[in-house]
Amino acid sequence: MQQVLQYNGKLLYYHTYGNGPVLVLLHGFAEDGSVWEYQVATLQQHYRLIVPDLPGTGSSEVLHPALETSIDDYAAAVWALLQHEQVQQCVMLGHSMGGYITLAIAEQHGHALQGFGFVHSTALPDSEEKKANRQRGIEMIEAYGAAAFVKTTTPNLFSAAYKQQHAAKTEALIRKGATFGNLALQQYYYAMMQRPDRTAVLSGSKVPVLFIIGTEDVAVPLKDVLPQTYLPAVAYIHILGNVGHMGMWEAPEKVNRYITAFMEDCIR
Repeated sequence: MQQVLQYNGKLLYYHTYGNGPVLVLLHGFAEDGSVWEYQVATLQQHYRLIVPDLPGTGSSEVLHPALETSIDDYAAAVWALLQHEQVQQCVMLGHSMGGYITLAIAEQHGHALQGFGFVHSTALPDSEEKKANRQRGIEMIEAYGAAAFVKTTTPNLFSAAYKQQHAAKTEALIRKGATFGNLALQQYYYAMMQRPDRTAVLSGSKVPVLFIIGTEDVAVPLKDVLPQTYLPAVAYIHILGNVGHMGMWEAPEKVNRYITAFMEDCIR
């Protein structure tokens, strides 16, 4: 069911599904909540799912007209949504940028999380090279528009085999991303390049942490994430062979099994 919250004078849209223990799913850059469609189809049978379209995504409005936006700004919007839905406890998972937002919430509102996790995401900040690339991305979006930028970058999120076998699905994500406004994507990039190192949140976590990693993920490489899996006291680590940055689509059955097992351990 689609619902809407007015947050600081802006409209924030989200979907709710099912009943039971609460699982919050946060999407990544140039995506909306529908990126979790394969997970929603299965998991709504067992849990109450809350799936936002983050500010600037879908029908959700950007938070403000300035470029300068932080991951904490998005985390505050998600937290307001959870308060609106009267969520006392939940498990939260984030894909890519959604993982950065999840970490910010874990840092600020850890008491509300029964567990949290990364689906192709990281607690590390951007390297200087990555920051420079994001700055160039902001400039490219300004010069050529969101649609052209997404058309160039989105195919790189998938493994080579998936792109070849599922060209229509890759194209569908490109078309979805092409609907974004320039400012929304620029704000996301700015927020990501400014985010802090939050590895201390992992090492200090009192709840289980899930890691889902792809061997062909060039956006968040295995070699960067694997050392982080040793930081939490309790970590669930799943490595998807021959999968890129989009395991939710590339290996949905496995991802659903991993999330289900993680949920059951978190809520027992």
